[in-house]
Amino acid sequence: MTFLDHADVYGGELHGCERRFAEAMRLTPSQREKLIIQSKAGIVREGPYFDFSYEHIIESVDGSLKALGTDYLDILLLHRPDALVEPEEVARAFDELATAGKVRAFGVSNHTPRQIDLLKRHVSQPLVANQLQLSITHAPLIAQGVAANMQGLDQSVSRDDGLLDYCRLHDITVQAWSPFQAGFFDGPFLGSDRHPQLNTVIDRLAEKYGVPALAIATARITRHPARMQVVIGTTTPQRVADAALRCPRIRSPHHGQHSVTGPRRPVTDFALHTSPVAPGPTVPHLAVLCPTSRQ
Repeated sequence: MTFLDHADVYGGELHGCERRFAEAMRLTPSQREKLIIQSKAGIVREGPYFDFSYEHIIESVDGSLKALGTDYLDILLLHRPDALVEPEEVARAFDELATAGKVRAFGVSNHTPRQIDLLKRHVSQPLVANQLQLSITHAPLIAQGVAANMQGLDQSVSRDDGLLDYCRLHDITVQAWSPFQAGFFDGPFLGSDRHPQLNTVIDRLAEKYGVPALAIATARITRHPARMQVVIGTTTPQRVADAALRCPRIRSPHHGQHSVTGPRRPVTDFALHTSPVAPGPTVPHLAVLCPTSRQ
């Protein structure tokens, strides 16, 4: 596991998870070089809630670097869209961060194709990733395309303007967050009595391939030819190991071959999510370091 996902707002205080991660790891320069550290900026919990201004992006990155105890981020994502975004300011911030060597690659989170196009008109750097919610039970990214042009089906309604295909066409890696959530932070589908038929199928496949149910849920995403990454977070090391187990006949034919950050080094299909979510036994997207936050 070499890919670590952070955000400035994760933790009980600003940069809280990043700071505790650095305190726990105490990375040497050679150890740091072996990791891909990604963070996100743009959410302001106290209001105005979303801020892609030049000042905020620069301040956030500087705060993340200090908290993480590193000189650079491998990837910076813009965290949820800002309705008042001025893309020229984003471009100015990205240019300054790239020139200073503080950020090596850039991307977005929860952005639509048109929002990405607006940024790309002004930003000179490639946008290499889009972090989006995706799980077996929350899959409009995939399901809409299957039901396209079907009358009277809610599934056929396009809510994201063909976002998955757009990302594939533009070499943007989809990072799937909350891969085991049934919906929007309403508990996991694995082992849930709300999804008995689904769990029957997952359990049957798990037995067939000799892997845990978690590995089947993960493989459902990594099997997709878009070569997505699965953003997982847990306090239990065994869950990381379970998610990484391979199911040879359901795995992607290109498994582990894609790169988010370019030719410098390949990126695996898994990212360890260092954000916490609301505590409790029903939440599968669990904390690594702290007790509360949202994606």
